[in-house]
Amino acid sequence: MPERLLPLLTETPRSGDELGEALGLGRVMVNTLAHRLRGQGVPLEVGRTGYALQRGTPAPGMVPIQGQFGQALRYYGEIDSTQDTLRTWANDVHDSAPHGAVVVAERQRAGRGRRGRSWLTAEGSLVFSLLLRGPLPLAALPTLPLAAGVALRRAAGGGGLKWPNDLLDNQGRKVAGILLEAELRGEEARQAVLGIGINVSEAPEGAGNVHSFRPGVTRAELLGELLAALEYWLNAPADEVLDAWRAVSVTLGRPVQFTPAGGGPRTGTAVDIDAQGSLLVALPGGVRQVVSAGDVELVGQFQSSDPGNVTQ
Repeated sequence: MPERLLPLLTETPRSGDELGEALGLGRVMVNTLAHRLRGQGVPLEVGRTGYALQRGTPAPGMVPIQGQFGQALRYYGEIDSTQDTLRTWANDVHDSAPHGAVVVAERQRAGRGRRGRSWLTAEGSLVFSLLLRGPLPLAALPTLPLAAGVALRRAAGGGGLKWPNDLLDNQGRKVAGILLEAELRGEEARQAVLGIGINVSEAPEGAGNVHSFRPGVTRAELLGELLAALEYWLNAPADEVLDAWRAVSVTLGRPVQFTPAGGGPRTGTAVDIDAQGSLLVALPGGVRQVVSAGDVELVGQFQSSDPGNVTQ
């Protein structure tokens, strides 16, 4: 029931009578639904002038959309995960989500990151998923998270990219993460869902946030700019993406530790990424190891080179 009220809310206050008339409900029930939404984490203000979303809430009509991405946008209070909700929408035979559709949520009950980790949604964060309709060739999939990272770094206005999917601040604290899940059919992907979680104004202990780069930017503003950047970089030539990623990497040139399949942890120096987006690590003795999956940890004290802004 609260989801019926949510699409009617904007930054402009609307009275309980007005909302009740639109929903066919009384003022008391409107008030009850509003408080349920607040319980789900929706930043809803209830005052003498009525009901309104806080400035900068990433809801439809409040996100400055600049292209195709985000033209179809659904905003929720609390759901299991934006990835699963968007996939269900994409597969709905009666109302299928188009290419570039976006799902945003304030809270996730079962959000996830890479390799099955939990993806927690904290206050002051932006969590969304973007639908990429195919067919997408399998060879193109590994560079999509790198392209998304470049777009994320551009919209955030600072920090550096840790291979393969994290944005770090200048102290090496995680600001954002990226997850790509593709639906494979033969030698191509029918569609892919790109999930991004960002600490915008606040962050859990030990993490960073975008306000350290862009004080005062709202979640709605950041989402609009990021969607425009994603639309550019996800369609950019692979060589341009890889060069842009290298320019803002905090992994290349650093000692790293990784665990290859079927082996124990190994240490080397990250020297480059190849055309498929895999990390090239120089091992003692000069041998190069190709790391295409798994976890890579930076070794030693973090020092940011503050690589500057990436431009289109």
